[in-house]
Amino acid sequence: MTRHIEMLDALFKHATEGIVVVDKAGAIVMLNPKAKELFGYTDLDLIGKKIETLIPQRFAGNHVHYRDHYLEAPRARGMGHLMDLFARRFDGSEFPVEVSLSPFKTSDGEFVVSFVIDITERKKQENRIREANLEIQKLNAELEERVEQRTRELAEAVKKVEDSQEEVIRALKKEKELNNMKSQFVTIASHEFRTPLATILSSASLIGRYGTTEEEEKRQKHVKRIKSAVTNLTEILNDFLSIGKLEEGRVHSIPVQVELEAFCKNLIDEIQGLCKEKQQIHLQYGGNTEVWLDKQLLRNILFNLLSNGIKYSDAGKNIVLKIKAEAGSVEMEVIDEGIGIPEKDHPNVFDRFFRAHNAGATQGTGLGLNIVKDYVTLMGGNVTFSSETGKGTTFFVRLPNVMPAQVKMD
Repeated sequence: MTRHIEMLDALFKHATEGIVVVDKAGAIVMLNPKAKELFGYTDLDLIGKKIETLIPQRFAGNHVHYRDHYLEAPRARGMGHLMDLFARRFDGSEFPVEVSLSPFKTSDGEFVVSFVIDITERKKQENRIREANLEIQKLNAELEERVEQRTRELAEAVKKVEDSQEEVIRALKKEKELNNMKSQFVTIASHEFRTPLATILSSASLIGRYGTTEEEEKRQKHVKRIKSAVTNLTEILNDFLSIGKLEEGRVHSIPVQVELEAFCKNLIDEIQGLCKEKQQIHLQYGGNTEVWLDKQLLRNILFNLLSNGIKYSDAGKNIVLKIKAEAGSVEMEVIDEGIGIPEKDHPNVFDRFFRAHNAGATQGTGLGLNIVKDYVTLMGGNVTFSSETGKGTTFFVRLPNVMPAQVKMD
């Protein structure tokens, strides 16, 4: 019997949840060290005080009624799942909690034990997720408004040229393409957003359960999952924003002098964090060190091609970036040892929203290579590829290396 009492005493003292015991009158008769830590009190401060001492003043009055009603017919129950509960510390500060109640009887009378969990970190994660959802909803609304605006503009254009059958046919075709794009966007966005958001939500909920130092590894695992999911969302949003800017004609190529070898090394260092286990990106550089290219467009082109190489290659495989910079042009190759592109898909690789049949569950919007082709075209170059299923893919990009006329005049 003594051994059982010692074990119960140890559980009480070392529990990671706050434990507060109150009597039939709602007075505190016992609390464990974790409860004292949560509320910032000592035994002498709380023993004999009403449980309302630990409740924010604005709720204390109503709580007396709820407490008396509960004590008339006590039963095991949880609190805080359908409503926000707050507790008050000794210094008057408040924090969100979840509370579980369990009644019991002893020879000294009837009592209720309360198990109290501080859910501050969980609430912070929920707020971050809520903010992310609002941002995505805002983006969807903006995209919807843009499509509706394009549709209105198209309708006006049709009205102006209704005397010309050929113009009307072209306008109707354009309208159909826009509607197809809208439908494809809704389908892809709903699928691609759902997976990372579900990951964020589940990981954030699990993090709230790991409250001890010993569980730091578990917390970091879920933090890593959240960061990865946010990165995926960011890449998806960047693709959609790039398409919007290209459609509106707001992207222009402005060549500047670039130390290309250093530029490529910095980009590889940046993207190396996306690599799977034992994947490596190797740079093979030859020719002139300085060239004239648009840095932002070049960065987007290489980032997209290299990240595709990482995404569609297994762990341990190599990705190679070969650069040959000459006086009038820059030739680039991005070579991977990945799954390759089926031959029947080759004609559609650069089409908007197209994904190869062997892409499987790998995340992607089907916009990346379409954006690459548009950027290369804006820079006055061309892009091609060769690929064999199961053996890998090589993308060839050729860009003009020409100093702008305005710079020459200066």
